Amino acid sequence: MKLFNTKSNQIEDFVPINAPEVSLYLCGPTVYNYAHIGNARPIVVFDLLRRVLETKGYHVKFVSNYTDVDDKIIRKALEEMTTEKEISERYIHAYESVRQALHAEGIYKTPRVTEVMDDIIAFIKELETKGYAYCVEGDVYFRVRNVSNYGTLSHQNLEALQVGARIDENDKKEDPLDFALWKVTDDAGIKWESPWGMGRPGWHTECVVMIYNTFGTRIDIHGGGQDLKFPHHENEAAQAHALHHHDLANLWVHNAMLNIDGEKMSKSFGNVIWAKDFIEKLGSNATRWLLLSTHYRIVLNITDETIQQAQNDIVKFETVLKQAQRTLSLNHIETSLIDEDLNRDFLNALYDDLNVANATVSLYACMKHLNQALRQKDALDAVSKYTNTLRFMLDVLGLEFDVFELTQAQREMYLQWLEAKANRDFETADALRNVLQAEGVL
Repeated sequence: MKLFNTKSNQIEDFVPINAPEVSLYLCGPTVYNYAHIGNARPIVVFDLLRRVLETKGYHVKFVSNYTDVDDKIIRKALEEMTTEKEISERYIHAYESVRQALHAEGIYKTPRVTEVMDDIIAFIKELETKGYAYCVEGDVYFRVRNVSNYGTLSHQNLEALQVGARIDENDKKEDPLDFALWKVTDDAGIKWESPWGMGRPGWHTECVVMIYNTFGTRIDIHGGGQDLKFPHHENEAAQAHALHHHDLANLWVHNAMLNIDGEKMSKSFGNVIWAKDFIEKLGSNATRWLLLSTHYRIVLNITDETIQQAQNDIVKFETVLKQAQRTLSLNHIETSLIDEDLNRDFLNALYDDLNVANATVSLYACMKHLNQALRQKDALDAVSKYTNTLRFMLDVLGLEFDVFELTQAQREMYLQWLEAKANRDFETADALRNVLQAEGVL
């Protein structure tokens, strides 16, 4: 298994810390609104990674958090005259519905920031005690320059960062690059008591603490969107180095962003599409397949053409599967064989940094062989083998299709329909065909 490591900027062999267990953490959403289709891309990408790792026999503990403390959540609660908890619960439920619709439910834990507040405060206090953090008028900041390798994850030049930071300089900070760990506040939003006063934590500390609570001080893979690489992930890594002097994750994996007709999706462009609406229109399989259609490290451009292609592909998969399963069901044959060569090539492509495009070559080759076998007489073993192989491939990709089994009555009706056609009894054949179509047999 090979994956591109953002920190080393190259593809590396994946070697788990404690095989066969694999620790995978994905930065989840801040739950103040519905997930848009761009938010759905990491859901699908890292679910695919989980599935692929599991084909190698790994036991993947996949954790993705919810940030349920944020100024945007507070503002929405005040606008709607309700609580932050009610807002976050609403959008957590909506996000879970999207994840379920995208067949990405293999999550081990979904921790929330509000559940680990005591641990966050203790973590910040430890940073302060060891000289990596300092308090000014109740606000606590992290000393970036005390970490010698700051910037190495996101490949940032510290001097360039220094110039940029001075534009928005906070006089409280010792250094413009320092970032907030705790902010005191007397506003109307939710807050907690701490050694520095009532306040809320900084975003960059929350994920580190949730990772530590679940896995310990080092994990195999830390994932997220490309937009989180800096400053969020860089600041996570800096805090981990400060306390434990080693990397937070062995591999940092980031998926690229998503465009709509060549334009970045944003409210200002008026092209934000909610994932739930997209899925409702296209269907779960077509949406997932579209999100996998471009390599995860390349910007995905959604157009009418790419949408149509994804829909067409799903129809092809479903049509050949249904025809094959009908044939096997009519002949009482179970699918137990598998084409080892096609299967090996398919998995090897995915083991190469999730190369779905190359894996699809094997997928379509399997479909071609299956269609050829369906057109031949006495090729039921081949139909069985390629059907089973195709189902396995689609399952790894997270595409779900109903298993089609004929009832005894449907089987008899189907044979009667064939007999009526052979006898040129078109009136009977048409009547039987209409019933078989209504029941989804044809």
